[in-house]
Amino acid sequence: MRSICLTLPTNRHCPDTITALGAEAVHAADHFGVQVHLLVLDSSAPEDRAAHAGALRRLPAHPRITAHHLDEAAQRDFLARLTARSASAKPELLLDLMLPDGLSYGACTNRAFLIAAALGCESVHRRDSDSRYQHVDGRTAFPVHHELLSLGRTAADAVSGVTEPVALPDSLLGRRVAMVGSSFVGELSVDIAQIRDADPAVYHDVVSLWAPEDWSAEQKRELVEESFTGAGTEPFTADRSLLTVVDPMRVDMCNIAFHGPSVSERVPLPPARDTIGSDYLLFHLVQHARLPGVLHNRNIVNYYTGERRTGPGFLAYQTRFAKFLLSMLYLHHVYDRMAEAGDALLDGDGRVSPAAVAALARESTGLDTAENVRRLDALDTAYRRLGGRYAEFADLLAGRRARLLDEARDDMADFAVLTEAWEGLVAAARTTPLTRPPGQPR
Repeated sequence: MRSICLTLPTNRHCPDTITALGAEAVHAADHFGVQVHLLVLDSSAPEDRAAHAGALRRLPAHPRITAHHLDEAAQRDFLARLTARSASAKPELLLDLMLPDGLSYGACTNRAFLIAAALGCESVHRRDSDSRYQHVDGRTAFPVHHELLSLGRTAADAVSGVTEPVALPDSLLGRRVAMVGSSFVGELSVDIAQIRDADPAVYHDVVSLWAPEDWSAEQKRELVEESFTGAGTEPFTADRSLLTVVDPMRVDMCNIAFHGPSVSERVPLPPARDTIGSDYLLFHLVQHARLPGVLHNRNIVNYYTGERRTGPGFLAYQTRFAKFLLSMLYLHHVYDRMAEAGDALLDGDGRVSPAAVAALARESTGLDTAENVRRLDALDTAYRRLGGRYAEFADLLAGRRARLLDEARDDMADFAVLTEAWEGLVAAARTTPLTRPPGQPR
C-alpha cells in the first residue's frame, strides 16, 4: 500500500489546525486508499505541546492513519541515531544543520523529509500552523486531493487528473510529476503589510531589495506588485488544475507536496537560521530541471499570529526578513546557474542530482558581498524613514552588519555540506526506527 507523510511543523499553539489536518488525512485515506502518516513536528512550549497531543488523541481512529507527535527531544534522538548510521565524517555538524539552535524553515522541513523516508513514505505533503482550509458547499477544499491524483505518476498518466489543457511539451510527458502545489489567499505571506500601509514608497524600496540588483526599475516594480500576495483574495468555488512546469511564484510551502524519489530524497532545503524564504529552493530546482508539476487552486487561507507584532516578535521577524534579503545574493546566483544547466541538473534516471546542486551552492559562496552591503544600506535608509520601532530595528541591524553578511554566505556553505551528505542521510533514515526500541540505551 502506498504510504504518504502529511506533515505540520509548528512552534506555536495550533490544536485547531491539527484537527483540520486530521480531517485531511481521512480524506486521503478514504478517497485514495493510502496509508497516511500524520506527522506533527512540535517545537512549541510545553503547554502548547500538551494541547497538540490532546488534539491528536481526539482524532477519530482510522485503520490507515497513524499519528506521530515528536517534540524536539524525540526529533534529536532520531536524528542522532540516523547520523550515526550514515557513516558521515561530521555527524555532529549534520545534526546541528538538521536541528539547529534557532528557527529554521528549511531544517524543519528537512526533518520531515527524513522521517518520511524512515516511515517508508513515497511523498511529503506539507502544511503550516498559521493557515486554514477553504470550504465550499459544505465541503473542505483539501489540497491532498490534487496531490494524490498526480504526484509520482508520469506526466502522460497524470493528464487525466487535471482540468486544464496540458502545458507541457511532449518531450516531458515521460517524466514523473515531482511536485503538486497551490498557494494561499488572505494576508501577505510576509508580515510587512504595515510598511505598505505606512508608506507605499518605502514598501517598494524594501520589497524590491529581493530582486537581482541589475534588474530594471520596471522589473522591480512588477516584482513588488506580485510579491507575497499568493493567489490574492479570490475564494475557492470549483477545481482548476494544470499540468505544467510550475512557476515558483504560484506556489507556497504551506500548500505543497513533493515526490520523494524525484526531489525531496535527493536534495534538502537550505538550513539557514532565522531566514524566511529559505525553504523555497526546491520550487526553483523543480522548475529549472523541467520536472512536471501540477498547479491547482485549492488555496489555503493565510493569517497572522499575534506574537509577530509584539516587541520581541517584531524584532525577530524583521531580522528574518533582512536575512532573506541578504540570502538572495546567493540564491539568485544558484537559480541563474540552474536555469543554464537545465536537464544537466538530472541524473540518468531523471532525478535531480545532489552533486550538481551542491556545486552551484558552493560556487555562490565566492561572490563579492558588495551587493549585500548596498542592500543593508538601502534597508537602513528605508527603516529610518519609517521611524518608530522600524528605526529602532535599523539601530539593531547596524550593530550586526558584519555578522549578518557572514551568516548569509555561511548559510549557503552549510547547504552545500548538507546536500553532499543528503543521499547518505536518506539511506540511513530508511533503516533507522523513528523511536528508540524499548530497552535500547540512549
